[in-house]
Amino acid sequence: MIDLRILREDPDRLRASQRARGEDDSVVDTLLDLDARRRSALSSFESLRAEQKSVGKSVSKASGEEREALLARAKELAAQVKAAEAEAAELAAKFDELLMTVPNIVEEGAPVGGEEDYVVLEEVGERPKFDFEPRDHIELGEMLGAIDIERGAKVSGARFYFLTGVGARLQLALLNLAMQQAIENGFTPMITPTLVKPEAMAGTGFLGAHAQEVYRIEADDLYLVGTSEVPLAAYHSDEILDPKSLPLRYAGWSSCYRREAGSYGKDTRGILRVHQFDKVEMFSYCLPEQAAEEHLRFLNWEKEMLAKVEVPYRVIDVAAGDLGSSAARKYDTEAWLPSQGRYREVTSTSNCTTFQARRLKVRYRDENGKPQYVATLNGTLATTRWIIAILENHQQADGSVVVPKALRPYLGLDVLEPIRPAKRS
Repeated sequence: MIDLRILREDPDRLRASQRARGEDDSVVDTLLDLDARRRSALSSFESLRAEQKSVGKSVSKASGEEREALLARAKELAAQVKAAEAEAAELAAKFDELLMTVPNIVEEGAPVGGEEDYVVLEEVGERPKFDFEPRDHIELGEMLGAIDIERGAKVSGARFYFLTGVGARLQLALLNLAMQQAIENGFTPMITPTLVKPEAMAGTGFLGAHAQEVYRIEADDLYLVGTSEVPLAAYHSDEILDPKSLPLRYAGWSSCYRREAGSYGKDTRGILRVHQFDKVEMFSYCLPEQAAEEHLRFLNWEKEMLAKVEVPYRVIDVAAGDLGSSAARKYDTEAWLPSQGRYREVTSTSNCTTFQARRLKVRYRDENGKPQYVATLNGTLATTRWIIAILENHQQADGSVVVPKALRPYLGLDVLEPIRPAKRS
């Protein structure tokens, strides 16, 4: 959640953030009103409660008419205290409920607007030029015996698939390469739970606008995660961390599940937009003043991985309206897909500042010993979707695929050879 000091001391900053996201900025005035009324009701309750205690002490010392008057006042105060307490609690509940709907404050410099208002920061690598019509990853996957979409749908339904043979080996090689890079850069490797409690999902901001994307196991009141960011963010919930240990960096390997609600008709073919995939996710807890620099490190580590798999890509600065509720700033990297003639997202890194830590109560002690909230950041280091870019950018005329050099030690192959004939000449 947002810092209440900003709401109270610099509400115009929050209004500007809301407008940049395309959200209603009137929520700021509503929050300020509720906050003032809540604090007034709490003050009234505390004042009445203090008087009630004072009267209670006086009753035992009084007698006669004075005692009767004090007893009457005590009874009156009891009712007033109860009413004031109820009012303060009701206003606090309304305030907290509304506050939880307010997204993180956008970092200065982030583009204003929606999904199409991103800013391209750089393009890296040369797009491949083929002397044949390039195949898409679906056809290549079938020829290589790497992807079986038909049986995935038969077994589990639309947007499911099997990775088979070299497809399974390619994903394991890719994710092992990503994990090794993370370890070399000081990350602690983690195999994370894929089912989490509601407080973990809500704490990371995925039960607001994104709730329809999340699978819920109602019988157990648990949620399937769409990213290991969720369990990694909740890993230190309700803890006070040693500031000397920060930044704490974790690399989580997990299967991820997304309902893809609202994406009917979008990217229904292949493995680009699916309900289940595997991913290695970077996560960091750091001091708030370290967050912007840590964010750029995450971006550079993502670029380093893309260089290892030798695919052309671009980096975009995501516009405020497309950040999601937790992020203050987000950079996406998008790989070139020859079959589509366009860039598609393969990684994303977000600076969530103290937004998630406030919800999950992850803190450290400052130099004065006072608890303060840490900042959290996340970034994708590799995921199943990368297989698309690797197959399409490294394909050859006969349907074989040259394996990027960095992947060869993990895969044990230099070239992926077709096991089925091409469907076209």
